[in-house]
Amino acid sequence: MKTQIFTRRDDPAPAAEILRAGGFCAVPTETVYGLCVNGLDPNAVAALYELKGRPEIKPLSLMVAGASDMEKYAVDIPPQAYTLARAFWPGPLTIVLKAKDIIPSVVRAGGETVGLRCPDHPMTLELLRRAGLPLAGPSANPSGLPSPKTAEEVLSYFDGRIDALLDGGPCGVGRESTIIDLTRTPYRILRRGALPEEAIDDALTGAMEVIGLTGGSGGGKTTVLHYLEESGAPGMDCDDVYHRLLKECVPMLGELRSRFPEAFPGGSFDRKALGRIVFSDADALQDLNAITHRYVREEVRRLLREHARNGRTRAVIDAVELIESGLGELCTFTVGVVADPNRRAARIMAREGIDRDYALSRIAAQKGDAYYEQHCTYVIHNDGSREELLERCRELFGI
Repeated sequence: MKTQIFTRRDDPAPAAEILRAGGFCAVPTETVYGLCVNGLDPNAVAALYELKGRPEIKPLSLMVAGASDMEKYAVDIPPQAYTLARAFWPGPLTIVLKAKDIIPSVVRAGGETVGLRCPDHPMTLELLRRAGLPLAGPSANPSGLPSPKTAEEVLSYFDGRIDALLDGGPCGVGRESTIIDLTRTPYRILRRGALPEEAIDDALTGAMEVIGLTGGSGGGKTTVLHYLEESGAPGMDCDDVYHRLLKECVPMLGELRSRFPEAFPGGSFDRKALGRIVFSDADALQDLNAITHRYVREEVRRLLREHARNGRTRAVIDAVELIESGLGELCTFTVGVVADPNRRAARIMAREGIDRDYALSRIAAQKGDAYYEQHCTYVIHNDGSREELLERCRELFGI
């Protein structure tokens, strides 16, 4: 056969017709050239495997025209798929989803999933729109040989063996797409490619609703946290994070040792010794916070990425110093939980078995309601019963 070559100036309609008739067409993408057939035609796909010498145990991904095509070819699509499509399509990301029965078994290599990708090249996108089909499109090279980045390289492999070639010039990236599997949690990167893994994590995390909780002792913050956790939102108690880092984080302990050597008598960290230093010296406390807040923020960011990889769409950061530490900047919105000092004192006394004067002295040393009114997005006033507090939560969070 003679391979027809189409340039940017040519009408892609004949190439689309070739694909609809079961033929081969090589196409440019932003990564490498792909060798395409109608992804819904099992005979064409079988011929593609044979032409490339590709083992049929390796499934094929499908090129689609955009995110709206996902629901045509996949089921049980998580919201994160649309998040990633909005962020990176057209672009070098293949998203693996549960396949509809319309996808031939030969495409799926007998499995239940299919990878979908929207290539970032105007000629190929126009071809996809004209053909009205998903295109099975592995790289346009015989298996085991380098992936082609130019039309000339494609012809060196397949001239006279494929029906058509769209010559879109050299591919800019030269690496295959990154592949992420969204059919199970935690989501997994199946192939590291042109799109950095960190960019995917940032997109998934950025799409989460992150609620920041703060407030003084006895205000009811913990009750609100438990309410949100019971609704399915994982909570991150920053006090727990801080204490874990004091045991495990070698770099943070190194900075603390350098600044507060007295807190390491005999070479081992002594938390009480550190407390004696910082609680009598405002400058020392400021230095401590400058070190620990930074490490807590980084650990919370890591936990958010982990929750995002596990398919969570909402998470909660619980921190007394939510605003001062910069953790509030990670939040979609922040909530201060406040209450009348006398009610707070009664709750602290019941919880900790301390006397009223000591409870009130603790409250007096903490921030007042005005601080939370000024710095938080919302404030919940917890001056009633537990059920009244939960009702306010339902009204604010809609869950």
